[in-house]
Order: sequence, then structure tokens, then C-alpha cells
Amino acid sequence: QVQLVESGGGLVHPGGSLTLSCAASGSIFSINAMGWYRQVPEKQREWVAGISSGGSTSYADSGMGRFTISRDNAKNTVYLQMSSLKPEDTAVYYCHAVIQTSRERGIFRSYWGQGSQVTVSS
Repeated sequence: QVQLVESGGGLVHPGGSLTLSCAASGSIFSINAMGWYRQVPEKQREWVAGISSGGSTSYADSGMGRFTISRDNAKNTVYLQMSSLKPEDTAVYYCHAVIQTSRERGIFRSYWGQGSQVTVSS
């Protein structure tokens, strides 16, 4: 079994900063891409940022210049540093990872975190 456990969400004032963490655990053989998505009520989940196994990063326009994604491969953890937060960044943030388990070598499956509420409000 593989689990992705998120932490770091909360309430922050406009212009503030917040860092989300997501740790993968279980029978992991390797982790390919990792990323962050977000969702607001009645809207589809949208991609926020991604990072490859080699560390290459990419961002949605909404977070460009304000969000930084990083990963610690030794800890199987991905981070999302968010700064200059705006009220429109309010959402539930989900981490995502493409993982090859020890029991299923050669098969990469998609896993999601439980979601972390980020609220930007004065």
C-alpha cells in the first residue's frame, strides 16, 4: 500500500506565504513525477505545478513567479512553497505522484494525497 500524506495547509492573509508538504510512504520502489493540484467547489481540479524525478519543474500561469515546487527524493516528499498569496488561491490542494511499487515493478500508478485546505483571507 502507498499513502500520500499532506501537511501545512491553513489560513493566511493576502500577501502571505505558506508551504505545503506531501510525504509518500509504503512499498515504494520508485517515484516518477510529483505535483500539486487544487480544487474549489463546483470546479474541476486544476494543475498547479509539477516536478520530474530529475528535478525539472513546471508551473501553471496562476502560480508562476509565486509558487515553488521542490522534492526531497531521500524522504519521498514534495513541497509547494507559496508566496504573495491571493484570495483566489483559496482551494483544497492535492499532491499527486506517479509511483512504481515494489510489488508491481514496471507498472506506474497514480496516487493522490488527502487534500489540504488553503484559505487566503483578511
